[in-house]
Amino acid sequence: MQPHVTFLGAVLASLFAISIGGLLWWMLHPPAQIQPAVAKARYAVGAFKRILVPTSGVPYSEKGIELACRLGAEQKAEIVLTYVLEIPRTLPLNAPIPEVETQANEALERGKEIVELHHLVPILRLERAREAGEGIVKVAKDNEVDVIVLGIHPTWHGSQNIWGKTTDIVLRKAPCEVIIDKLPE
Repeated sequence: MQPHVTFLGAVLASLFAISIGGLLWWMLHPPAQIQPAVAKARYAVGAFKRILVPTSGVPYSEKGIELACRLGAEQKAEIVLTYVLEIPRTLPLNAPIPEVETQANEALERGKEIVELHHLVPILRLERAREAGEGIVKVAKDNEVDVIVLGIHPTWHGSQNIWGKTTDIVLRKAPCEVIIDKLPE
């Protein structure tokens, strides 16, 4: 008796042979080894699940939001946008400052639009503090963020600290990594 070969049987046998061949090729060609330090760095950036970005509504802050969105895009990170209202020491922390609160809400809304353009989840926080740096650190701790992306535009005036008081406080007291994004002058 002669074997009976059909067109469908031949197609299925060919597909089976191709898939087995592909599997064997894949098994015999493993990806190149990477250094442990490189793997650790890749994992560290990939572990950013919640990113804090302070904003003040100026272009360098909004560029920091854009950078944070790109850092968190692959892992669909949450972007915590915060605007810190610096309340003078002569006023109570809960004192209403309508014009500044309006400016803060507008800045947060612009930041929210940037985050939503990247299809990420924005979390908006309006924080009241005596100093912006302290407020940023408090929001970072309260929201258990993985990294702070700080957009800055430093100006150099001789012996003055290039970072500024806010950046200095964040760098010294942050409970997580800090990435500084500086626009060129």
